[in-house]
Amino acid sequence: MTKEETLIQYLVEDQARSYRLAYSILHDREEALDAVQTAVCRALERQDSLRDPGAVKTWFGRILTNVCRDALRRRGRVVPFPEDGEEPGREDPEPPDESLARRVDALPPEVGTVIRLRFYEELTLREIGEVTGQNLSTVKSRLYAGLKKLRVAMEGER
Repeated sequence: MTKEETLIQYLVEDQARSYRLAYSILHDREEALDAVQTAVCRALERQDSLRDPGAVKTWFGRILTNVCRDALRRRGRVVPFPEDGEEPGREDPEPPDESLARRVDALPPEVGTVIRLRFYEELTLREIGEVTGQNLSTVKSRLYAGLKKLRVAMEGER
């Protein structure tokens, strides 16, 4: 199978996962859909930079994560409120435990991204490092610091 065929197969089969990742970072349905679309276009334009077709998951994850970061920068960290009469999040995926999801959202963005990639997308620590462009020790320290903060916050809730 060629690189292009591998990439297209991955993009088609993992659409839902890509959307979940974008939504978990952006918390906005339209922005998440736009981010996935932009990332798909960039991946198709830059498919020649994919050296190992077996690493398409981490390669595309990095593209998508960077697109989401760009969207957050453009947004200026302003959280949009739903318009009158509009119910927020009706079509968006909800994590099973909403209080935990809110706690993850409250973490610093770089820590929250590591936790989302590890537990929501089930990437290995090495893959997270490739996606985020961080070395393995940074990924580990952010993961464990974030888990410690979550544990303290959840224990304080009891």
